[in-house]
Amino acid sequence: MQKEKTISVYVIFLSVVAALGGFLFGYDTAVISGTVSQVSAQFRLTTLQSGWYVGCALVGSITGVIFAGALSDRFGRKRTMILSSILFTVSAFGCAISANLDQLVIYRIIGGIGIGIVSIVCPLYISEVSPASHRGRMVSLYQLAVTVGFLGAYLMNYFLLKQSVDFNSSSPLLTKIFGTEIWRGMLGAETLPALIFFFVIFFIPESPRWLIVREREEHAALIFSKIYGDSTMVERQISDTRAMLNSEGKSDIKLLLTPGIFRAVLIGSAIAILGQFMGVNAVLYYGPTIFETSGLSSGDSLFYQSLIGLVNMGTTVLALLIIDKVGRKKLVYIGVSGMILSLILIGLYFLKGEAWGMTSLFLLACFLAYIFFTAGSISAVIFVFLSEMYPTRIRGTAMSIAGLSLWIGTYLIGQLTPWMLETLTPAGTFFLFAFMCIPYMLIVWKLMPETAGKSLEEIERFWLKNKKSEPRDPD
Repeated sequence: MQKEKTISVYVIFLSVVAALGGFLFGYDTAVISGTVSQVSAQFRLTTLQSGWYVGCALVGSITGVIFAGALSDRFGRKRTMILSSILFTVSAFGCAISANLDQLVIYRIIGGIGIGIVSIVCPLYISEVSPASHRGRMVSLYQLAVTVGFLGAYLMNYFLLKQSVDFNSSSPLLTKIFGTEIWRGMLGAETLPALIFFFVIFFIPESPRWLIVREREEHAALIFSKIYGDSTMVERQISDTRAMLNSEGKSDIKLLLTPGIFRAVLIGSAIAILGQFMGVNAVLYYGPTIFETSGLSSGDSLFYQSLIGLVNMGTTVLALLIIDKVGRKKLVYIGVSGMILSLILIGLYFLKGEAWGMTSLFLLACFLAYIFFTAGSISAVIFVFLSEMYPTRIRGTAMSIAGLSLWIGTYLIGQLTPWMLETLTPAGTFFLFAFMCIPYMLIVWKLMPETAGKSLEEIERFWLKNKKSEPRDPD
């Protein structure tokens, strides 16, 4: 396949718009960390109830993932993104004005459905509009947007908590949202970016590869011409995609169960769920709680969490710049090795920190190192891997299956982390996270091909050619 030397402003625009879904994903996921202690105190929640408050949105995410692939394959990537933006808007506004805990949980679940949908459809859309030589970088824009959402949530939580002390309004509702029950303001602040996402989606076209599946090649050709600016490349993309569709046959289920493709789905599902048991979401969800365990005040813990968000975003920028040059697998090898070391040091802090005279700054340094290695490896590559591993005809459905395992793992971590911190102790919890890094590394090393610089059709041919043999990188 001819390498595309430059990437057009048009492709960047399409990718940035789709990546806004990642921002909402990140904000909605991370904002919960600043509200857990407040909501738990106000509603007098037990440990398990607190876990349910965090985990209820993940139930929605699992629901969203289950239907996202089928919706995007049937109705298109663009319409499915519009649906997700509506869900985010309803959720954010509803959380801000919810009358009781039951309503709060319902609105959080609605937002979770939106998260599940964008986690599949947005990176899928970006992968289908991006040239092969830049696809990793463009899909990583989605993950960058997720980290910007994380940081935005942390900073918003910190800002709203500080200003709530002196907030004064003649409106009882505003006083409740931005003063006495500031968690409402934290959750409700998502309304504005959700509305922005809704409106800008109307300025992007449908995925050209999805249009080819729907036998709308003339429309697809117009979009490809804006992407490549070269009639030869346009004809090559259309003929290559059409050839793969013809070779796949008509039955989506039979294609999904093809040994090579089914193997890819299993591998994708395995790395998706294992990634959640390596600690990253425990840190993102319960970071302030963990810092408070070390003796910090709630204000300091939120500030520390903001630093974590800043490192998370900055490292993702670095990964975005090098992922197509270094390759996906090398990033995993380096990053996961650093994660193991960082997690062991965090565990040692909670185990021997007081006896060895370790300060909270040591804990912060270890957390920042852990986030640095995580953001530069597994967080950067997971959505890239999942968005490029599967055939065009069933890409949405196959991503939903792998994404479902990711969200099941995320739900379990959200639900079980308070229990693990209490039962296994913080030290035991982080030692467990370190151990879970090992099988992840082995799967990527032994079973995953390097996909950098390969077209989606080349990657599909690789899986179909390697139905039973050990994977080798595409030629």
